[in-house]
Amino acid sequence: MPLVVFCGLPYSGKSRRAEELRGALAAEGRVVHVVDDAAVLGAEDATVYGDSVREKALRGALRAAVERRLSRHDVVILDSLNYIKGFRYELYCLARAARTPLCLVYCVRPGGLSEEPRVAGSEENRNRNVSVSWRPRAEEGGRPLEAGTGAFREPRLVDSIGNGRTQADVPKELVQEETRAPDFPALMTPEFEKSAKPVSGDFYTPELLEALALRFEAPDSRNRWDRPLFTLVGLEEPLPLAEIRAALFENRAPPPHQSTQSQPLASGNFLHQLDQITSQVLAGLMEAQKSAVPGDLLKLPGTTEHLRFTRPLTMAELSRLRRQFISYTKMHPNNENLPQLANMFLQYLSQSLH
Repeated sequence: MPLVVFCGLPYSGKSRRAEELRGALAAEGRVVHVVDDAAVLGAEDATVYGDSVREKALRGALRAAVERRLSRHDVVILDSLNYIKGFRYELYCLARAARTPLCLVYCVRPGGLSEEPRVAGSEENRNRNVSVSWRPRAEEGGRPLEAGTGAFREPRLVDSIGNGRTQADVPKELVQEETRAPDFPALMTPEFEKSAKPVSGDFYTPELLEALALRFEAPDSRNRWDRPLFTLVGLEEPLPLAEIRAALFENRAPPPHQSTQSQPLASGNFLHQLDQITSQVLAGLMEAQKSAVPGDLLKLPGTTEHLRFTRPLTMAELSRLRRQFISYTKMHPNNENLPQLANMFLQYLSQSLH
């Protein structure tokens, strides 16, 4: 059954959206499995994302947990940051190998001073399954950023959710405080505070949030592993349940690679018949060339093709070509070609000898 991958920075509402989707699908009688960091680690631990070795082990554990639960009957929801496009591609490969559809839900905070990647033109793209690639801004307000600082020297203009004030209405004392490292948990709206799990104030430190924002690789619907893509800005926007259901239960699964497919099964006597037919062709050819002269067309029993006789052929040479033909045919067995094996072998001899 399908795989739903949630993507976004901390405090973007991923867990609340995942629980909302789980409840909606469970109400329809579907079996839903939710895989998150706490299920793998045993408890929430944000320090994992500050250690590359532990984070790599976490991604491997999440991937294994998803792979174990993927089946034809259950829906799997992966609730994690999933900010690396290479990891999202691995999840796409898992769904493709399991021959099941998948979709990506990208959660974005509606505002704040954090350096979270935004979706440009969110109002315009609100009802479309598209994503706009994001790049860190090198300048803000015409002034370059200072290296090593946790925020901009001049705070950007943001849409205030609480009171509608802009930067011009902010007192100078607040501006000076905002130019220092921001306290990210304190910037959450009441809805995000409700969705966030009860954790200590330093669960995600400002330095860790800034590092995650800098190395975040925003999903792009032009990539096959990032589509279909649903972008949700804030918690006020309703979850597009109808579109998600259509993407999960009505779309076709990604086609598997031909190199990963098993060879078609052949009947138990395929090799025996192949060996017998090629032996009969060689015996008939050795007998027909005894009375032939160069330029004759040899007609062999059991075949409709002809072989032009140009020179006497030895049994050693014909046996070598027969072994090559058998080796090639064993790699591409097909029971439908059994009646044509004699003609195919004769064509192979004609091309190899001339």
